Amino acid sequence: MAQYETVRSVGVGARAQIDEGLRAHMNKVYGLMSVAMLLTAGVAWGVGTSDALLAIFRDPITLRPNILGWVVMFAPLVMVFAFGALINRLSVAAAQLFFYAYAAVMGLSLAWIFRVFTDTSIASTFLVTAIAFSSLSLYGYVTKRDLAPMGTFLIMGLVGLIVAMIVNMFLQSSGLAFAIPFIGVLIFAGLTAWDTQNIKNTYIEHAVHGDQEWLGKAAIMGALNLYLDFINLFMFLLQFLGNRE
Repeated sequence: MAQYETVRSVGVGARAQIDEGLRAHMNKVYGLMSVAMLLTAGVAWGVGTSDALLAIFRDPITLRPNILGWVVMFAPLVMVFAFGALINRLSVAAAQLFFYAYAAVMGLSLAWIFRVFTDTSIASTFLVTAIAFSSLSLYGYVTKRDLAPMGTFLIMGLVGLIVAMIVNMFLQSSGLAFAIPFIGVLIFAGLTAWDTQNIKNTYIEHAVHGDQEWLGKAAIMGALNLYLDFINLFMFLLQFLGNRE
């Protein structure tokens, strides 16, 4: 892979410095992601366990979203596209603040799960997700296999999954409804490993040039990608493992 060839082309001292910087970079990525996860969980729990707050977004009995609820549901999608378009214009501090704002809005969009699923099943599914995510991310970090071809396939699968989810909103097919979570788990399991390797390779490629401003933003984008992998993996697993109220 080109990134590893780049590392081999530098001296031993520089290579050791890159390795040390890579560990710090990955720690920063996981740290940013962890803070965002805590923020999402806190907002979701706070709103989902409050009748008054949840009623702002959904009918308290049917849980159907109102106008503001639909806005909150689609806001994360709009924000993630806006983030990708604006990150080059933002400072590192502003990009980090945007990421945390995104995590808070995601918490609002997920608050309903505390009314549909039991607290115990949510906690147990989160634990299963954390174990699976950690294992997959570790694999992506240590493997010498180039996962880039798999990434292209997974992105295509993700687009197909989104289309299937939208179509099933109208078809209401029970078979498709069962298949979607299964496919979703497989796709985001693969994306977790692929994104981790991509974060690692991106750092190695740019660390040689000492582009610290870019690397700071890359850490935030990497944290966002892994955060989305975790959230989606959790939500799809919850449909299998969650016990409904």
